[in-house]
Amino acid sequence: MRSTILLGAALACALSALPAAAGALPPSPAPETAMPAPQPADAPIRYTLRFPAPETHRVEVEAVVPTGGAGEVELMMAVWTPGSYLVRDYARQVETIRAETAGGEPLALDKVSKNRWRVTTGGADEIVLRYRLYCRELTVRTNFVDAGFALLNGAPTFITRVDGGPGVEGVPARVPHRVTVELPEGWRRAIAALPEEDGAFVAADYDTLVDSPLYAGTPVVQQFEVSQAGTSAQILLVHDGGDEVWDYERSKRDVEAIVRTQAAFWDVLPFQRYVFFNLIAEAGGGLEHKDSTVLLTSRWKARSEEGWRDWLGLVSHELFHAWNVKRLHPDSLGSFDYEAENYTPSLWFVEGVTSYYDDLLVRRAGLSTEEEYLAALGKVIESVQTTPGRLVQPLYDSSFDAWIKAYRRDENSANRDISYYRKGALVAWLLDARIRRATDDAASLDDLMRAAWGRWGAAGAKDPSGYTAQELLALVAEIADQATADWLEETLAEPRELDFQPALEVFGLELVSEEEAGTEVTLDAEATLDAEAAEPAGDTADEATLATAETKDDATEAEETPGWLGATTGTDEGRLLVKTVPRGTPAFEAGVNVGDEIVAIDGYRVPPDKLEERLKAYRPGDEVELLVARREKLTRLPLTLGEEPAKAFYPRPAGEAGEAAEARRDGWLAAGD
Repeated sequence: MRSTILLGAALACALSALPAAAGALPPSPAPETAMPAPQPADAPIRYTLRFPAPETHRVEVEAVVPTGGAGEVELMMAVWTPGSYLVRDYARQVETIRAETAGGEPLALDKVSKNRWRVTTGGADEIVLRYRLYCRELTVRTNFVDAGFALLNGAPTFITRVDGGPGVEGVPARVPHRVTVELPEGWRRAIAALPEEDGAFVAADYDTLVDSPLYAGTPVVQQFEVSQAGTSAQILLVHDGGDEVWDYERSKRDVEAIVRTQAAFWDVLPFQRYVFFNLIAEAGGGLEHKDSTVLLTSRWKARSEEGWRDWLGLVSHELFHAWNVKRLHPDSLGSFDYEAENYTPSLWFVEGVTSYYDDLLVRRAGLSTEEEYLAALGKVIESVQTTPGRLVQPLYDSSFDAWIKAYRRDENSANRDISYYRKGALVAWLLDARIRRATDDAASLDDLMRAAWGRWGAAGAKDPSGYTAQELLALVAEIADQATADWLEETLAEPRELDFQPALEVFGLELVSEEEAGTEVTLDAEATLDAEAAEPAGDTADEATLATAETKDDATEAEETPGWLGATTGTDEGRLLVKTVPRGTPAFEAGVNVGDEIVAIDGYRVPPDKLEERLKAYRPGDEVELLVARREKLTRLPLTLGEEPAKAFYPRPAGEAGEAAEARRDGWLAAGD
């Protein structure tokens, strides 16, 4: 494992507090009497991070960049970060920037594009770049600094040299990058999943630097070791510490169980050290890195069993990525272009398969019951089956268009798009069942994953450049049969309805309502993923597809089914406003718009908190007149109320499953205990 790298004693900050107004950077330190020796172009780029006034949410960066004697040097900052597929233009947080010689003489610096700068060196062997970043976006893909701690990601922090010459489209410098952190008073440690030399973190190249988030503050650090197949790894849990609510001992115990379960699943540990940065910061999300992950969570997750399982699912999801995507990856996500979109149709495999295994491996680790796991699976089924976009956008397109759709959701997203996390997880489940049936239980999706690892992910893999979509399908045919591969290709390439019956038969399950299943699970368990997690933090956009009338009158439900409108609504300053209009609902067919204020039904005013109650006075098929205010104009809409679709989405063991199916289900959900 990768042990946490700790800086020694905090260096005293020579810089005074920031000025009240963010103006020019503080004066450069006085030059040393002895000038540094000339540096070749392949010498390390050396950064120093300083926090003279962290309560103002800023970090000051000094970068010493070798030039190799070139007259001009081109510099760049990444516009996106791997694992979060959206161009975020991190250079927008650069407040001030200047270049100078090692002796402090100013150099000409010109901005040549939104994320590039050109420095005229005057023949200097190295230049010194000084810039200040504003850091107050607490997500797993951005920077955050305050009086308590700093979370710095590589892409939005480090400006690097472009190799290829001025004005030439090149790549980030393939040289070592060294980072020294000067801690402000009161902070004790800086931690990154990088080796340390002479008080500095060392990344072999820019790719490694971008893939290594850095935490600085006063953390609680826990560690343990895990061994598998003759290898050993050190695991660190780094909590932004001192929280009295969080259960530190339980987190260590349960995370260790998950790490051991995943190591046994893959039969290999691909890292020597691995760091979980668990920031208890009343936020949500997770982002994978090769030897670490950043998790954002709430202290209150520790106070409910459902919340705790949600956090464990996030831990499991991001750890699984250490194999699936950080090493076993699509060919287009192997070598990154940090200045443009990197397209792939395979995020269903990267994120969807990982989403399938996250809760499943929590179950196999003995940290949830069979009923709890099936309830979580049911919530994913409900989320997908109540999203009209599942019949519009194919999974391949969902993946390819992540750059313009997944992180930019609006009121129409549920009608147009489908999550490659959630539908991808269901496709993985169905694929697992089909492989088992095609091979008479000789193989499963577990075996496919391990075969893919050996071919494209493992050290010494046959093709370390990664897989194409067609190569992945060929492996499915090899492990199962061609019919299974053909089914998978059609399922990914077409916006088709999923058929759950084969998987239900294989595992001896049936789908029932949430009430019949006897359990309740909220969508919060899905909200922690990155897409971020891969969808925006706290994303529950799929709730937009749920009907307004969720609660029924138990006393009359069997006899009287209320009319169903199908739009979701909310109140704003005493007005009843339409929030979403899912495709296929009565509201959609009648032309109800997002933003409409519902005023009356059949000429009778509807109070903002009485829509559900009013609809109980109507039956499916009733024709009504809906009065809405649209951009301050009253509009009458004829509308035929419908019947809310049944929601039999929750798997439970079938009464007549048979011994073979029951044994298969037991093996599928086998817990380590």
